Amino acid sequence: MWVSLLDRLLTKIIQEGELAVTWPDGRCSTYGRGKGPSSAITLHDKALPRKLVMNGDLALGEAYMDETLTVSQNDLRGFVSLIVRNANNYGGGRYGTSVTGLRKSLRRIAQYNPVHIARRNVEHHYDLSADLYELFLDQDLQYTCAYFSDPGQSIEEAQEAKKAHIAKKLLIEPGMTVMDIGCGWGGMSITLARDYGAKVVGVTLSKVQLEYAKSRAEAAGVGNMVEFRLIDYRDVNEEFDRIVVVGMMEHVGRPQYPTFFRKLRENLKPDGVALVHTIGRSTPPGRTSPWIHKYIFPGGYAPSMSEAMKEIEKQDLVTTDVEVWRGHYARTLQCWQEKFEANLKSIRDLYDDRFLRMWRYYLIVSEMAFSEQGLVVFQFQLSRGQMVVPVTRDYLSKTSNHSG
Repeated sequence: MWVSLLDRLLTKIIQEGELAVTWPDGRCSTYGRGKGPSSAITLHDKALPRKLVMNGDLALGEAYMDETLTVSQNDLRGFVSLIVRNANNYGGGRYGTSVTGLRKSLRRIAQYNPVHIARRNVEHHYDLSADLYELFLDQDLQYTCAYFSDPGQSIEEAQEAKKAHIAKKLLIEPGMTVMDIGCGWGGMSITLARDYGAKVVGVTLSKVQLEYAKSRAEAAGVGNMVEFRLIDYRDVNEEFDRIVVVGMMEHVGRPQYPTFFRKLRENLKPDGVALVHTIGRSTPPGRTSPWIHKYIFPGGYAPSMSEAMKEIEKQDLVTTDVEVWRGHYARTLQCWQEKFEANLKSIRDLYDDRFLRMWRYYLIVSEMAFSEQGLVVFQFQLSRGQMVVPVTRDYLSKTSNHSG
């Protein structure tokens, strides 16, 4: 029965290109019109058709990880691209994941992130060996979207461009105090202190990242200008001239948005500026991939524009600028994939083959989410006063206020 149901589902969805499927009993089926990209997979587990019908997103990722599904010539990108494009066009459209009813209720449960759960979620992903991240990120360990102001830029250049772009939007002057929420391995905090003369407090829930960031700050000669704290942003009570949040709002969870933006306002001086850089969706509110939620970012969620703006307005924050980055994250992920594959031998010394397949799948499906499924990056520039930020964008194209 389940083979028959999956067969009918694939017949409906696969219209462009061609997908060849070898079933557990050895039979072969072909789907699609034969024009365009092609891929071939083999299902090795008799239980897999049922799992794919019941929860395709979760089952597909798990099957690849466990090798109960293999892809011909190991062309995972080609297979995922074929599936995603056809699913978008013939399997419910780009709005097919909008949440209603039970799904909406389950989403709120999955994104309930009080401090103890938030700490556990951070440990799940960010307390992996720093050696892993060194093997596929840029030298500054920027684990967020790079800014390719020139398509020919390297990942190193594009990450530097991202930090410079954010610094311009923050209008930082020497001596200003900055809180870096979700400071990661310290790259942004160190850059703002070393190159712009800011006094920075970086906050994180990752013990591994905390120690790594501290050692980096000392090595960079800014240990006296940067303080890294193992603390939840909700427990910080000082006021700052500037607040920067890069790649952390995705971990907040929709139920915590009122608290998140309220704390931004409370921690921001009356003439302060905040910059929130987050993955977002150009579609209506949706849900996090079940596979991503289980294996990569538990509790994570990328907001729609309407979800973020609704809470910003409620907290009496002035939205002084909104920028939407399209295409930059897909390119960033491609760069990470290239370095990941180039360093497989070293990564295999750290983790087993199942982990390697999990991360390969994660990087590729994430790229497809940005190139095919409406994910983008939002940058919200916020203040407490209407005229705190210049009334035109001319300041962004002027010579940087860079001090180093």
